[in-house]
Amino acid sequence: MKMRKRTGRGPRGGDSGAHWISYSDMMASLLLVFVLAVVYSVYQYYSMLELKTQQLNDQKAELDRATITLVQREEELEAANVTLMGKQEELAAIQIQLDQQENDLFAAQSALKTKEEEQALLQLQLAEQADKLAAMSTVLESQKAEMLTQQKRLDDLLGVRTEIIQELSQELNRSNLKATVDTATGDIVLDSAIFFASNSSNIKDEGYDLLARFVPVYLGVLMRPEYVDFVGEIIIEGHTDTAGSYMVNLKLSQNRALSVAEYCLELPSLTYSQRNLLQDLMTAKGRSYSDPVYNADGTVNMDQSRRVEFKFRLKDSEMIQEMNRILSQMH
Repeated sequence: MKMRKRTGRGPRGGDSGAHWISYSDMMASLLLVFVLAVVYSVYQYYSMLELKTQQLNDQKAELDRATITLVQREEELEAANVTLMGKQEELAAIQIQLDQQENDLFAAQSALKTKEEEQALLQLQLAEQADKLAAMSTVLESQKAEMLTQQKRLDDLLGVRTEIIQELSQELNRSNLKATVDTATGDIVLDSAIFFASNSSNIKDEGYDLLARFVPVYLGVLMRPEYVDFVGEIIIEGHTDTAGSYMVNLKLSQNRALSVAEYCLELPSLTYSQRNLLQDLMTAKGRSYSDPVYNADGTVNMDQSRRVEFKFRLKDSEMIQEMNRILSQMH
């Protein structure tokens, strides 16, 4: 047999080519990763650069503002220095005046020393007179206290004051009127908070309502036939708080008393004879802040001090004669 000629071919490069292709792909991938890393680093760098640039710009703007403020402060300081120099010049002028005044004061003190020596002698004389006046004042106070005691005793002789006070208390309680009645004198203090506002003599609406209920009861007792002949005076006293001067408050308290007096005289419940009698008996006077109302801690109760008080005084020929007899015995 004829043997076929074997054609030998070397191994093809199929496997070897595939090997080089895989290696090149790997290198390309590595290169791509490297490029991406470089790009990312560059991006991070520029981002950081942009951030730092923005921060530097902000700091520069803040520094500019601080510089402007500093310049303004320097200008203000310069103006203050100019003002200070002016003040120093004024102080220098004042010092000159003070020196002159000190010289004048020294001269005045010398003159005053002479006057003090003259007054020392005068004070000795005044002290002696003051001792005499103090002794006389003690005697007068004792006599005054005796006279008040005798006056009360005289009022109680007939029992009129006591009866009137009892009647007033009963009638006020019966009418449900809140009022303070002095059991010794019969003086009545109404609820002061509703009468007058601060610095005003106009009666409040609540005050009119209270007067409309109180005055008929008060006058109804005093003008009873068994008492009216003994009543010598009905006194309406106006009072103020302690704010302001004495004279201003004196006028204000007088106006408050007059406001209440006018209201009493205009009461429609009064008869013609009662109104005429009330005109003869009634007196309105102001006490300024001479008799304020005090709180428990010793401070002035401003609201309660703005008030009006109702008082009455008795008359009687026998009582007057008894008083004259007592006065004659005292002398």
